[in-house]
Amino acid sequence: MSRKERERLTVMVGVREQKLTLVQAADLMVVCYRQSKRIWKRYQADGDAGLVHRLRGQPGARRKPPELRAQALARYAEERYADFGPTLMAEHLLKEKLVVDHETLRRWRLAEGKHTVRRRKQKHRQWRERKPSFGAMVQLDGSHHDWFEGRGPKCVLMVMVDDATNQTRARFFEEETTRASYDVLEGWVRQHGLMGSLYVDRDSIYRCEGVASIAEQLAGKQPQTQFGRAMEGLGVDLILANSPQAKGRVERMNGVLQDRLVKELRLAGISDMESANRFLDRKYLRQFNRRFARAAASPVDVHRGVPRNLNEVLSWEEERVVQGDWTVACAGKRYQLDREHEALSLVRRKGIVRTLRNGRVQLVYRAKQLKWRSLPAGAERKARPEKVNQPKPLKTKTEKAPAASHPWRRDGVGAGRRFWSGIKAEGRLTREASRLGCGTRSASASLRPPSVPHPSRAKRTTNNQQRRGHSLVS
Repeated sequence: MSRKERERLTVMVGVREQKLTLVQAADLMVVCYRQSKRIWKRYQADGDAGLVHRLRGQPGARRKPPELRAQALARYAEERYADFGPTLMAEHLLKEKLVVDHETLRRWRLAEGKHTVRRRKQKHRQWRERKPSFGAMVQLDGSHHDWFEGRGPKCVLMVMVDDATNQTRARFFEEETTRASYDVLEGWVRQHGLMGSLYVDRDSIYRCEGVASIAEQLAGKQPQTQFGRAMEGLGVDLILANSPQAKGRVERMNGVLQDRLVKELRLAGISDMESANRFLDRKYLRQFNRRFARAAASPVDVHRGVPRNLNEVLSWEEERVVQGDWTVACAGKRYQLDREHEALSLVRRKGIVRTLRNGRVQLVYRAKQLKWRSLPAGAERKARPEKVNQPKPLKTKTEKAPAASHPWRRDGVGAGRRFWSGIKAEGRLTREASRLGCGTRSASASLRPPSVPHPSRAKRTTNNQQRRGHSLVS
């Protein structure tokens, strides 16, 4: 019995025990007097069961025909629809003009025991309000999944979702790389414009794990990846999420696409990336956005205009030093700068080697493109011979006395190490003679070793001897 029927039972018991009149019972049951007489008569005839609604357990007047139920469940039993959810299956049945609500379809499946309810454990998260305007924030993520169910190669779906409107753009790539992020971002920018900020995960494509250089530390900058450098050049704020739930909008969109898109590709017979991308651009994404997109809180579109140098920004840049022969080496290749840049004095200066996505190479110095020509592979520099660490020979000092005509000798300023060594030896001998008690003059004369005379003294002696006509040999 329902609550209403149990309340009527209490009133009827009061009437039976003559504690209430039928007029009072009608007021308590909020019915008219004639209706209270009918209820009392039914209670007297059938007892408690007379108060139960007569349509309880009977088929509803608005129920679906049994033929429609059998047809829908038979279609659900087909192998290609085996993993369809009630909502998606209801949409496909509608295409075949079989109108069944998704909740009705779920109850039918539950009645047959072919639908199970999965309950997931949840963790508390802080709710974040959507951005008010279209283009204020766009979330980007790569969804790894078996999109072709084994019919084709494995690939990744790069998905972009606007935070305010759920507007979605997606494209298949072989792997989640910087090139894939560049391409899917360019498609969004060409279609809508530059967004204010981009919300991504902490993949190595977006976050640099290296240590900042000394110049970056002095400037207060963190090391950047190529994608981060490109976003800085475009003026887009790159936000790194600390958890998958932080960018839950694109994560939930990945789940929806992994459920719906896989089955649409199966029904369309698509098993390669090129056909899948055409299917996304020409048909699927239009219908998908009409189905899931919503209006933003503010009607203002804050996307900015497409920059002219978009292709140059979405590239790979490496800093290199110009060598003395006016060449720049990068990635195993060498480039010869043109002579017309001689006024820039580029030797030992740092330039940028930019590689575009189409393979073209640009050499840039202070935002100015330089002219260059590629050197052939045979023009590579010869490698320097490796140095062999051999023990160096010991160097012996060889003393060379200054010439007699040297100003140091001629002017009597000094006599050199040999002269002063003789003076020191003479002093030692004098001290030794004093200790032995001998005469200083005779002992020093007898013990004095042959020493080098003072240059000025030797020069005067030689001149006197030559003046007197004596020979040094005699």
